[in-house]
Amino acid sequence: MADANAASAFLRNLWYRAAAASAVRGGQLCRRIFLGEPVLLGRARDGRAFALRDICPHRGVPLSAGKLLQENTIECSYHGWRFAPDGVCRFIPSLVEGQDFEASRIRVRSYPLCEQDGQIWVYMAANGREAIAPAFDPPKVPLAGDALPRLAETQHFRCGQDHAVVGLMDPAHGPFVHQSWYWRTRNSIHAKAKRYAPSLRGFSMVAHRPSSNSFAYRALFGGDVSTEIRFELPGVRFEHIRAGAREVVGLTTCTPIDADNTEVTQTFYWNRGWLSLLKPFVRPFMHAFLGQDRAMVELQREGLKFNPRLMLIPDADVPAMWYQRLKKAWDASVETGEVFVNPVPETTLKWRS
Repeated sequence: MADANAASAFLRNLWYRAAAASAVRGGQLCRRIFLGEPVLLGRARDGRAFALRDICPHRGVPLSAGKLLQENTIECSYHGWRFAPDGVCRFIPSLVEGQDFEASRIRVRSYPLCEQDGQIWVYMAANGREAIAPAFDPPKVPLAGDALPRLAETQHFRCGQDHAVVGLMDPAHGPFVHQSWYWRTRNSIHAKAKRYAPSLRGFSMVAHRPSSNSFAYRALFGGDVSTEIRFELPGVRFEHIRAGAREVVGLTTCTPIDADNTEVTQTFYWNRGWLSLLKPFVRPFMHAFLGQDRAMVELQREGLKFNPRLMLIPDADVPAMWYQRLKKAWDASVETGEVFVNPVPETTLKWRS
């Protein structure tokens, strides 16, 4: 269960995926919870998206319950206080002429927001560092030109972010959790050796030929195909598939709602239109595939209720070990202000799956 110190468990000074850009429409306000904090997402009349703390500083009512006025201010539904998209209070209706109070002295926390690759990213700064601008941009989809989301699936995992991340990066669960004719079965288990290298705030399984038993890869791309898998803090995974001039990138994000719930989104991008013809057929498989992972972490909850001591062994569990080391190193860099040092070595990992 969540405890009073749950907020301290989240990584800070990092970008988190907040929503699909298409889900935040002009003139609309929506309330989200990220890292246990209420966040208002909106899009001004000029098309700019913004993110504010979803609490009116006057009496605590969620600003998302109000409305976006024509002059691009958010009007609180309780007393009509109005806030600009940058969080500055612009108008207090109850003030009368002659009262010496400047509304602009009042501010709602504004979160840095970046809209790219059809996604909205929100930067969650460490406490006391909210006014410091981000030192880097959000994760970028590695496709040339404009990366447009072609297909997406979002599911609510009833587990903490760590269990969602570790479960999705675990390469040994596939034959057991994803037993499907179009993917792989238990009978396909065999020894593997993959080269890993440190990368930006994470690590990569360097480009390699995917498992020959994967029907999905063979059907879509034929034999001339390579894939590179990259993980980046706080919970971002890219799978970059290349087959000649054809490229597909799968972006998976794990955004913590609170200590016990995580939003997991898989978004696919590609640079060749013919794949769009397959969307009606791929979508149900995508939903089922992510749903199998969700069902397993929710089954895992039944054991975690008893707070067991969990163990990782030096095979396919090594990426999970690296994830914990990366988190520790990032937390230390945020705490001390020192430069982050990636603890992941370049090595070859071996396992059976």
